[in-house]
Amino acid sequence: MPKMKTNSSAKKRFTITGSGKIKRKKAFKRHILTKKETKQKRNLGHDSIVDKADVKNVKHMLVM
Repeated sequence: MPKMKTNSSAKKRFTITGSGKIKRKKAFKRHILTKKETKQKRNLGHDSIVDKADVKNVKHMLVM
């Protein structure tokens, strides 16, 4: 049986914290930034934790 492979797109997008949570970047900060408020753009720059409902799928992609 072949080895399990990590999903390449997932390994670029997610990192695992020391406590085992999965960290991700927020969307909507790549382009069309002129119409967005400064506060919104600043908050989009921060990292976020993957929602509980999605953790199982993300871990499966990362083959933990």
